[in-house]
Amino acid sequence: MRRSGLWRAPDFLKLWAGQAVSQMGSTITDSGLPYTAILVLGASPFQMGLLSGAGAAVILVFGLFAGAWADRLRRRPILIFADLGRAAVLGTVPLAAALGRLSMGHLYLVAAASSLFNLLFEVSYQAYLPTLVDRENIVECNSKLALAESIAQVTGPGLTGILVGWITAPKAILFDAVSFLVSASSLSLIRKPEPQPDRRPQPHLLGEIAEGLRASWRDPILQALAKRTATASFFLGFAAALYFLFAMRELGLSAALLGTIISVGGATSLAGAFAAERLVRRFGFGRTFIGAAAVTGVTALLPPLAHGPVAVCAIFLGTAQLFDMAWPVYNISELSLRQAVTPNHLLGRVNSAMHLLFRGVLPVGALAGGMIAEVIGMRITMFAGALGFLLSTLWLVFSPIRHLRDLPDAPA
Repeated sequence: MRRSGLWRAPDFLKLWAGQAVSQMGSTITDSGLPYTAILVLGASPFQMGLLSGAGAAVILVFGLFAGAWADRLRRRPILIFADLGRAAVLGTVPLAAALGRLSMGHLYLVAAASSLFNLLFEVSYQAYLPTLVDRENIVECNSKLALAESIAQVTGPGLTGILVGWITAPKAILFDAVSFLVSASSLSLIRKPEPQPDRRPQPHLLGEIAEGLRASWRDPILQALAKRTATASFFLGFAAALYFLFAMRELGLSAALLGTIISVGGATSLAGAFAAERLVRRFGFGRTFIGAAAVTGVTALLPPLAHGPVAVCAIFLGTAQLFDMAWPVYNISELSLRQAVTPNHLLGRVNSAMHLLFRGVLPVGALAGGMIAEVIGMRITMFAGALGFLLSTLWLVFSPIRHLRDLPDAPA
C-alpha cells in the first residue's frame, strides 16, 4: 500500500479542518447537556436517564432509514444539512436559558433532534469518504480523521469544565453550535464533484432497507463484521454498566484518580490513530485488524482481575487504558474494510446497519450486565463480559479477513 499525501490534498484538508473543529465542539455538548440538566435545572436521576434515552431511542427508530436516505441522495448536501440542523438545534439551548425558558422537556427535544442529525451525518459521512479520496488512500484518510477525533477526546473534557465554570453550561453549548457552522462551511468549499447516486431507488423505502440488510449478511466479510459488532457490543455493555461502580465501590478508587486513569486512555488513543496506517503497511491488513481486536479483548480482562491496595488496582486499570491505543487501530481498520467491500450505492445502508448493531445492542448488554451483577456480583460479571468480548474476535479469525494482506478489490 503506497503512502499518499492527503495533507497536501486541498479538499481533504477542508474536510479534516471542519471535522477537527466540530469534533471538539461535540465533546463540549456531550458533557454540556448533562451539566445543564444537573447544574441549571437540578435534574433527578430519572430525568438524566430520560435525557440519555432520548438520543438512543432516535437511533433505534430511525437508524436504518438514515442509511436508505444516504443512498438515495448525494451525500455532501446531506452532511451540510445535518451540520446546519445540529447548529440550529443546539443554539436553542443558550437562547432559551437567556430568556429564562429552559426546561427538561426542551433538553429532551434537543437530545433527540441532535441525535437524529448526528445519525444522518455519521452514516452519510462514512459513505461519502470513498468518493472524496482514492480507494488506496482510504486507510490514511480514516487514520487522519480518527486523529482529529482523538485530539478532541483528550482536550475536550477539560475545555468543557473550564467553559462551564467560566460562562455556564448552556452558553458553553453555543461553542458546539458554532463548530457545526464551521464544519458546514468547510464542506461547502470542497470542489471535487460528487457523483450522482448510481441506481434508481426502489418504490418503497423499506425495500431499500431490506436490500442493505441482505448485503450485510450475504457478503462473508460484512457478515463477519456484523457478527463481531453485535457480539462485542453486547458484552461491552457489561463494562458500560458496571465499570465506574466497580472501580469506585469495590476497588476504592476516588473519582479524581479514576478520571486521571481514563485520561491516559484518551492520550494513548492518539498513538493508535498515528500508528494505524503504519501497522497495516508493516503487518498486513488482516493481521493488524484481528490483532487490534484481540488486544482490546485481552486488556478488558485486567479491570476485573484488579485486587488489593488502591495503588495496585490503579496499576491494573491504568495498564488497560495504556492499551487503548488498539481501539482506534481497530475502528479505522473496520471502517476502511467496510468501505472497501461495500458497493457505493449500498454504503449508506450497510453503515446504518452496523451503527444500529452497535448502538442498539450495547444498552441491551448494559441492562443484562446490571441484572446479572445483582445475582453473582460485579467482579464475576465484568470478567464474564470481558471474556465474551475477547471471544467475539473469533468471528474475525474464522473469516476471509485473516487472509487479507491489503484491502480487497472494490466491488463492481
